[in-house]
Amino acid sequence: MSTHPFRDLTDVSPQGDGRYRAHIDPIWTIGPKVHGGCMMALCAAAARQELIGTAPGGTTVDPAVQPLAVSANYLAAPDPGDVDVIATVRKRGRQVSLVDVELSQAGRPAVHAAVTLGVPDSGDPHYAQVQSLAQLPAEPPAEAHVLTKDHPMAQVVHVSQGCDLRVDGSSAHFLSGKQGEPQVRMWARPWTEDESDPATAALFALMTGDICAPVTMNRGMFGWAPTVQLTTYLRRQPAPGWLRVMANSTVLGGTWFEEDHTVLDSTGAVVVQSRQLAMIPR
Repeated sequence: MSTHPFRDLTDVSPQGDGRYRAHIDPIWTIGPKVHGGCMMALCAAAARQELIGTAPGGTTVDPAVQPLAVSANYLAAPDPGDVDVIATVRKRGRQVSLVDVELSQAGRPAVHAAVTLGVPDSGDPHYAQVQSLAQLPAEPPAEAHVLTKDHPMAQVVHVSQGCDLRVDGSSAHFLSGKQGEPQVRMWARPWTEDESDPATAALFALMTGDICAPVTMNRGMFGWAPTVQLTTYLRRQPAPGWLRVMANSTVLGGTWFEEDHTVLDSTGAVVVQSRQLAMIPR
């Protein structure tokens, strides 16, 4: 097992003319299919590499530039294995650049993403609303559900094999056979070597904008809840330590529901915000 599995996931090999090849290990799956947040991170990695690799002669891209926003449409659910990525720079600006990315497998498009790149915020914000998620301890307590390989959730959430995941049992009512509000809280942390690499840590934080179990499970609706569209914002470079994550929904419709993720780092700063449109499990 690699000691930096998320860096391996987002390692894209240039093939020329904006084309990249990557390999998705089976650990980055939910059930048999590749996790949507992992595909988003992979698209963002290709966009950043293409922006840096095609900088005009004599210029360089600020190493602090990261994918600030990724808006992804999911066209198909690929299997783990080799994937192809095409990245096209649409705008190269002093503060904001835009790269279009398409991820495909065996010639079948799976994800189309628009990636906005720039330098994330740093320092104190002018204003920051108090987050209810801040009431969750910065580090998971002893009673948190650890997604080890023998935990029932880990039989489906294979991504727990490549990072540390803990679930707040007081919010995940489905773990005790009960129902409650469509809100789930958890903790996530990359492995040490992934956390120590700034680019990988940023991509991991982006991925956690889609890490929680579908909140529909708290309403007794189990099964695959496919993401149709997902937009994720990286607000700042995450500080080392555990990320606190909350997913919630306001409307579970007959066919569709929205799911928002908020992610705080160990300092309590908002590092990621996301919203997705997904389908109610059949």
